Amino acid sequence: MTLTKRYVLRLFISLKYITANVIDRNNGRIVATSSSVEQSIKKSLECGRSCNAKAATVVGEVLAMRLKVGGLNEGQGKGIHVNVTKEIEKKGFKNQTKVWAIVNALKNHGVKLVLDGEDDGDNNSWPSRS
Repeated sequence: MTLTKRYVLRLFISLKYITANVIDRNNGRIVATSSSVEQSIKKSLECGRSCNAKAATVVGEVLAMRLKVGGLNEGQGKGIHVNVTKEIEKKGFKNQTKVWAIVNALKNHGVKLVLDGEDDGDNNSWPSRS
């Protein structure tokens, strides 16, 4: 049995750290991950006691590079699914910019994303930023 949403983006955002995982739902395994806990990312950031949208962007860029190296940036042609509304509701409105920073970093680095949502209204559109 194959699921239609094979690859899904999941985020963990705490006061100190940001972690982004791409999960293969058929096998229940993480296929790519990136986190501000990693020494190479941590040293390049000046987070202090909290991580900001800049740190989220770096985590998203590193995840995009790892997906490209693994050949998963297309999500086997169907894309990587992400429900931004659900992620923002789970993480809280304060973390909205961090969630969008990760999603936009993935999109800008050529990762094919499919935005999922409960309705087909404004929740499925990219935020308009100039």
